[in-house]
Amino acid sequence: MRCPACGADDTRVVDSRAAGSEQEQIRRRRECQACGARFTTFERAEFSMPRVVKRSGERVAFDEDKLRGGLRLALHKRPVSTDEVEAAIDRIKRRLAAYGAREIPSDRIGEWVMEELRGLDEVAYIRFASIYLSFANVQSFREAIERLEQDLTPEMRRSQLRLIEESEAVPPTEPDA
Repeated sequence: MRCPACGADDTRVVDSRAAGSEQEQIRRRRECQACGARFTTFERAEFSMPRVVKRSGERVAFDEDKLRGGLRLALHKRPVSTDEVEAAIDRIKRRLAAYGAREIPSDRIGEWVMEELRGLDEVAYIRFASIYLSFANVQSFREAIERLEQDLTPEMRRSQLRLIEESEAVPPTEPDA
C-alpha cells in the first residue's frame, strides 16, 4: 500500500478489524515506515459476477451503478435511507455471486429488485413494476397493486407509508357553482 502522505511503498499494518454493518469489510490501520504517517484502508471481497443477458439477447457486464440508479429512481422522494438502499444492493450482489452460472437473465435481476423494493416501499415497488412489467392498461396496474396489498406481511405494512391513504379514497365533491 502506498503512503498517501509521501508516496512511499513501505507501510506496515498496525491494527486490523472487521468493519461495516454486516462485518463485510476489513479496516486496517497502517503506518508509513518512511515518514511515520498513519492512515486507514478498507478491504472488501470482490465477487465474480455473471454476465447479464438482456431481453434483446445482448450480453453485458453487471453494472452496480445501473442497479443503484434504478433503485434510486424508483425511490425518488420516498422515505427510505441510503443505508437501506445499499443493504438491498448488497443482498442482490450476494445473490448474483451465488447464482452459480456464468450468465444470468436480466429478468431474474429485475425480480430480485422488485422483491427488495416490496420490502422497502410500496410506492417504489409500483413505480419500478410499472416500467419493468410494462403494464398494458389500468386494469393490469390495479391488479399489481392488489397483489402487493395481499402479499405484504404485517411487519412490512407497519414499516411503510400507505400506498393509498383511507382519506384519499373518498370521492371528490362537486365544485360550487
